[in-house]
Amino acid sequence: MSAFDSIDEVAGALARERYVADRALATTLFLALRLGKPLFLEGEAGVGKTEVAKVLAAALGRRLVRLQCYEGLDLASAVYEWDYPRQILEIRLQEAAGQAAIARGRIYREELLIKRPLLEAITADGEPPVLLIDEVDRADEEFEAYLLELLSDFQITIPELGTFKAKTPPPVVMTSNRTREVHDALKRRCLYHWIDYPSPERELAIIARRLPEVPERLARSVVAVVQALRRDDLFKRPGVAETLDWALALMALQTRELDRDVLDGTLGVLLKYEEDLRHVRETSLPRLLEEAAIAG
Repeated sequence: MSAFDSIDEVAGALARERYVADRALATTLFLALRLGKPLFLEGEAGVGKTEVAKVLAAALGRRLVRLQCYEGLDLASAVYEWDYPRQILEIRLQEAAGQAAIARGRIYREELLIKRPLLEAITADGEPPVLLIDEVDRADEEFEAYLLELLSDFQITIPELGTFKAKTPPPVVMTSNRTREVHDALKRRCLYHWIDYPSPERELAIIARRLPEVPERLARSVVAVVQALRRDDLFKRPGVAETLDWALALMALQTRELDRDVLDGTLGVLLKYEEDLRHVRETSLPRLLEEAAIAG
């Protein structure tokens, strides 16, 4: 059962945590909570996918359990592993007491189990935490297949102990930067939402909500430049995270109005590849300054 009674309540809760969500995201999030379905978020890096899980946990007043995916991620890092030093100590103590046979039956106990994020989220006491499976597209397909049973039944089987099933399934948010296609079988178990780059109006609202100290005129210039850069043929377009970082950088420089020197000197906050920096410096600086002047 959802902790929220309406889509408006979800949007309001996110807003109180300084996250500016559009109606479509608030609707999908409300349905994911109401139906007990995982939420699968795709979009370019830096558009606020991970932040959705963070603000959801804060809005629900629950802990966030995060699994950061990467190539080669295995069960020992994601689900569980045995505390081998304590197991060996247990065997040595029982052998010293002449109970070697008993020792081998005592090394597989829950208290000797190291719970990694997935098992931790499934077995948490009280209100379940929000489980964030971040950048699942970076994990191998074998691990993706393992998630199918977890997300269908919210249970994990440990051969030596049996099956651990969640008393109450945790809210689950999965994110993908689409570095590879995630299998349809995984997506079918989720509600899907694509988070795009924000419109100029929404990006301005994000700055106002997250960085109220930034003057509106400067914020408008920031948004105009970032929006213009996203229309350029760049290897990596700046996300919302870069927008906020750049606004903070300009405030640190006590900038009130953009000029060529400030823009050129701070491009590295927005762009992360040398090819993009060179392209913008050679072809786009005058146009970007004009966009900033018009908006401001």
